[in-house]
This record gives sequence, structure tokens and C-alpha cells, in this order.
Amino acid sequence: MDNRRYDLVLRGGRVICPASGIDGIRDVAVKDGRIAAVKEAILPSAAAEVVDVSGKLVLPGMIDTHSHVYQYVTGRFGLNPDMVGVRSGVTTVVDQGGPSCMTLPGFRHFIAERSQTRVLAFLSAYLVGGLEGHFYPNLYSPDGVDIDATVKSAVENRDLVRGIKGHAEIGGFARWGIKVMEMAAEISRRADLPLYVHFGQLWGLPESGANGEDADTIMERVIPLLRPGDVLAHPFTRHPGGFINEEGEVHHIIRAAMDAGLKVDVGHGSHFSYRVARASLPAGVIPYTLGADMHGYNTEVPEAPQPAGTPDEHHDDENHPFLGQARFSLTQAMSSMMALGIPLEDVVPMVTTHPAAMLRMSDQLGALKVGFAADVSVLHDDRGRFLLRDNEDTKVVAERLLRPAFCLRAGKRFEADSPILPQAIAA
Repeated sequence: MDNRRYDLVLRGGRVICPASGIDGIRDVAVKDGRIAAVKEAILPSAAAEVVDVSGKLVLPGMIDTHSHVYQYVTGRFGLNPDMVGVRSGVTTVVDQGGPSCMTLPGFRHFIAERSQTRVLAFLSAYLVGGLEGHFYPNLYSPDGVDIDATVKSAVENRDLVRGIKGHAEIGGFARWGIKVMEMAAEISRRADLPLYVHFGQLWGLPESGANGEDADTIMERVIPLLRPGDVLAHPFTRHPGGFINEEGEVHHIIRAAMDAGLKVDVGHGSHFSYRVARASLPAGVIPYTLGADMHGYNTEVPEAPQPAGTPDEHHDDENHPFLGQARFSLTQAMSSMMALGIPLEDVVPMVTTHPAAMLRMSDQLGALKVGFAADVSVLHDDRGRFLLRDNEDTKVVAERLLRPAFCLRAGKRFEADSPILPQAIAA
């Protein structure tokens, strides 16, 4: 008879669980796929397996609030969810705008239900969702939005759909004005779900030009449409129409919006700029959540041929704002925040408790609490001098670099062996 109380104990790591107020050396025990205990010491004989994680960080399963994982359906844009998720040390990913009311059933069946990673979604406000990474702007006009159908889809799939995704940027405004954003906000209100808003230029201008629109005024026109809990994305974007105006200053409305309850998600991706971040942080633009925003245009996937029929290239590949050369990941984005002066203790909530609150799932995710699913991320915390760079080729030397070691998803172990993880570069 086996009298051991636990299936697994992670022993001797630095456990940081903001929801529980824990930051110190602890042992974490798992039983039947759930957290069974978090204590200063657990007898090794009490567990069927003991894993020594001394010298490592042990966090609640990390949540990536901005992913693109509708593989194949969104063309080159969508990545494999487990490659971005558990194989990168991340236990939950949120697809931002890949599925729509038309394609959500396929997303549930082929992506969410078949992945080892927990996969959730912010439903696209547009009927076409994120097809081919929004490469074709004419698909995203007001005529391509069905408010009633999208509300119905969101409400009837609340277990999977945790928000709505829309875009506020000069390419769309030059074509249709603010109409699409007004429709996205109505969907959000009627479905009672947060609206996640992309800022920073996405589409090129039409042949007719800006048509009287000004990228610098988009922010102040859109924010009044939003409600507490809605999310402003890409605060550190290098593209026009973001949090920084043409004079290089943070829009005056941003701090007031944050004080009123709007949240900020980094949405790192190829948008991220150390230059803009250094201008924004002193003005109080501290991110609430830290989405990686990895997709097929900014992430090199080794030895991954595209399905037959996928276009070899698009005419604007060289200039498209989604393109990126600097490799990154959620943990590397955490390292970037630390290199910019945000303490680790403030970065951890950006990938744990804060995303759980954004998803309205704090009773299930983002904490190492007894009875919660045993979603745990274990990270290396390397010290030294490491070179980080963005897609403006700005280089930053970091003295700490976080790298995923492995994670537990509902108690099952997954090594951090994703081929898209960046390699450490010594400075």
C-alpha cells in the first residue's frame, strides 16, 4: 500500500505567488493534478517524486495575454499553441482576435480542445477574425462586422471567450473613421466582456491618404468609448498612433485613463521599442499585463514548412509593421521589463495574478493555492551580462535573464524545449 500523500513535490525553489503573499523558499506539492500544499518544508518521503528546483523561480503557471495560435486557419500568422505555451514554460495562452463568431467552433475543436496548453480567446470583432494576420485591410470595414452574431457567439461560449479584440489605428481610421471601434465597443458592452484595443499603425494608408485623420488624435477619441477593465495594448509600440505623440511625449489622456480603471498590456511582439518604453515608464505608464504577441511574422519557426498553397510572400513583406527580426518570448519580455528598471516582484504579477483578473478567472488561475489546478512555471534566473535588442536594433544589457526550465500543466510536466525560444547572448 502506497501511503505517500503527494504525487510530486517541487523542492527548494524561490516561490513567488502574489495572490498568496508568498515570496520565499518553499516546497510545492501536487496531488491528482492540483496544488496540495505550499510549505517551507515537505518530507521527501511524502511524495512519489521529488524534483529539486533550488536556485530557480517557482511561479503560478504563467499566462500569456497576447498570443496568436489559430494555427493553419490564420495562415502564416498562427503558431502552434503548445510551442508558444507549455513548451515555452507558459501554461495558459490567450489568442487575441484569431477566431471570430464564424470560426470559433473550429478554434474550440481543433485548437483549444486538442492542446496541452490551456487556450482561451478574445473574440475578434470582425467576421473574418485574424486571417493571414490582418494582411487585407478591406476585410475589416464596418461591413465586415456583425454585432448581433458576435455578441451571441461570445455569450454562448463564455468558458472560452474572455474578451473582444478590436483595432484603433490610422490605416483603419483613414478608411472608415471611428465606426469600427464604436461597433467593437458595443459588442463588448452587450457581451459584458473586456475590450482589448490594438494601438499603433497596422495597415498602410489607402491611396487617398489619411483623409483628414490624424494618428495623434486616435487615442483621445477612442478612450471615451471604453470602460474600466478594458485594455490598451502596445504602450511601447514603435509605430505611429501609440501612447507617444509626435513630440515624443506620452498622451495626456493615458494616465487619466489608467486612473479610471483601464488596463495596459505590453503586447510585446515586433512593436516593442526600448526607446518608447524609456519615455513612457517615467510618465507612469506601468503595464498591468505582459503579453508576448508572438506570431508567424515575428517568430522564426525552424524547419516548419508552410502548408501547400500558402503564399510564399506578400508584396509588402519587407515593410509590413508586423515583421520582426529580434527573437523573444514571454520570459524574455519579462527580462526586458526588469532591464528597464521594473523589479521582478512587480513583473511576476503581470504574468500571473493580473492576467487572471483580466480574464475574470482569479478563482481558478494565477495562484499557487491549495485546490487550484497545478499550473506551475519554473524558471532559470541567470545572472551576468546579457544582450537584448528590439526591432529598432536598440541594444540593452541586462544583468538578469529569465529562461523557462519546465512547467506543470494540471500536474503534468512539460520541458521548455520549444524551438522558438531565444538563446541567451552574452554582452
